[in-house]
Amino acid sequence: MHILRRALLGSLWTMIGWKPSFAGQASPETVTQEEASSVTPRHVLCFLGRDRDLSRLSEAAGQAIRDFATGFSVDEDYSQGEPDERMGRSFDVCWDRVEPDAWSETDEQSVADHQSVLYVLGPSMAKAETVKVSMTALRLVERLIEAGAVAVKGESAGIAHGLDRWRELIRQGAEAQGAGDLLAQRRIGRLAFAKRPLSARGYLESVGFHLVGLPEVYVPVTAGSERQVVAIMDAVADEIGKKGLDPTLTARGASLSFDSVYEVDEFKFNPYGIVKLAG
Repeated sequence: MHILRRALLGSLWTMIGWKPSFAGQASPETVTQEEASSVTPRHVLCFLGRDRDLSRLSEAAGQAIRDFATGFSVDEDYSQGEPDERMGRSFDVCWDRVEPDAWSETDEQSVADHQSVLYVLGPSMAKAETVKVSMTALRLVERLIEAGAVAVKGESAGIAHGLDRWRELIRQGAEAQGAGDLLAQRRIGRLAFAKRPLSARGYLESVGFHLVGLPEVYVPVTAGSERQVVAIMDAVADEIGKKGLDPTLTARGASLSFDSVYEVDEFKFNPYGIVKLAG
């Protein structure tokens, strides 16, 4: 199946609340760590344009690829110089609902009024390259916003921010890169391109942490309010980035699992596993 078609189907499944590989029959793990390790994450970015001429966004993406975004490519098969009626619903379920004012009515109207869609595919990422490539993806988002993109969504995890929020993340990313702060870069990449929280099987879950080389974090719904659980997720992710996985598992009394609801060929599958906190 075409790689972008898989990402788009994943977004549609999210929109209707269905996870196609959900294994809710209390089955044992079906994906081994060895199988998971063969998977390499990649970014899929969706840009909406204000008119039906895709050339401005496409040329800006091409120039960015030549300038700094090595390995990225414009998808010619699914990009289109006409509106996509699914975008309103898709963005609605993908907006970041953790950050206050992450999007506005103006952003919603821009999605509703869009006239074209451009998809950009990132390269397959080795774990050691994930943070660097995610910072490059942020720079690419910046370049296309400057070229006139009216809305942006990360398809790999199903996350969307309003343009002001994207600009703030871009600013923070550039600042962290300038300071050589890898931990901050990983955190900003996670906030930009991962989605949390999602609810399933008694946990609140993250999706997309693999885009910065981290396992997902699943926190029992009984651990607190949604915002408290998100704070725990973020703290655990930062601890893994700073201290390493095994020390964090020990300190948190957590376990590492590869029992994902996503198939290994889905963009949301995390090859680094899932950190499950005890209830």
